[in-house]
Amino acid sequence: MSDAWDERRRALEEEYFRKKDQEAVEKLRAQRAAREAQTAPLLCPRCDGTLAEVALEDVLIDRCTKCNGVWLDAGELERLTDHEQPGGWFARIRHALSRD
Repeated sequence: MSDAWDERRRALEEEYFRKKDQEAVEKLRAQRAAREAQTAPLLCPRCDGTLAEVALEDVLIDRCTKCNGVWLDAGELERLTDHEQPGGWFARIRHALSRD
């Protein structure tokens, strides 16, 4: 009877350590993915060129090194229009986009 209990105890221990190992592996994979995401260059959605950050009016925007397309992240258009004179073309774009 004690052999059955010993086997059960060993099985529970093995299951516990198997779960701990799996959690550690998942954590390492998540850390590696986060590092790769930070170091991987962003690709242009239009031509698959590389996006480079460029400072415009103290706002970092993304510009494609291949097609020269400009891509704005959330809030960047608003920050750019804050720097210009009233009625400028950024403000007109912002106004046109806010109507949609």
